[in-house]
Amino acid sequence: MPTRHLSPVLTRLIRIVTGIENGLLIALLALMVSLAGAQIVLRNLLNTSILDVDQLLRLLVLWVALLGAVAASREAKHIGVDVISRWLPGRTRAGVRVLTDVFTIMVCVLLSWQAWRFVISERGADEKAFGALPIWLAELILPVAFALIALRYLLLLVHHVRQSLGREEIK
Repeated sequence: MPTRHLSPVLTRLIRIVTGIENGLLIALLALMVSLAGAQIVLRNLLNTSILDVDQLLRLLVLWVALLGAVAASREAKHIGVDVISRWLPGRTRAGVRVLTDVFTIMVCVLLSWQAWRFVISERGADEKAFGALPIWLAELILPVAFALIALRYLLLLVHHVRQSLGREEIK
């Protein structure tokens, strides 16, 4: 996402958050691959397995998928249906992107709010994952990821508004 029109403090914060996201995504993916590989080797060669690793792998898939969605939203590198706007002139295309950004923000805020309500209800249930970890902690990725995506699209919205008004170059 373009950061040249943002304050230096906000630009630095975005870079720090991006680094944390990338590091966490890489670490979780490496852990997931390592655990799955170890599980395969242990089952096939030693006829044993690591306790609760299948549940942990399912949770890691959720975390990696949502962190991947957050990473994809950084520069709108996600899957999108773009049938009409590719043929529109620059400023009109930016105006259409403003509308899609607003819609995306609304959907992500709604999903984040509902996911937060879900996590709170799970907190009251006092269920555990892997014996000791409260399940609601494992589910926190849901509201956090959707909130981060909404925030990213809010920043993209500012960028697209500036483009549609002719205050920023369209590439």
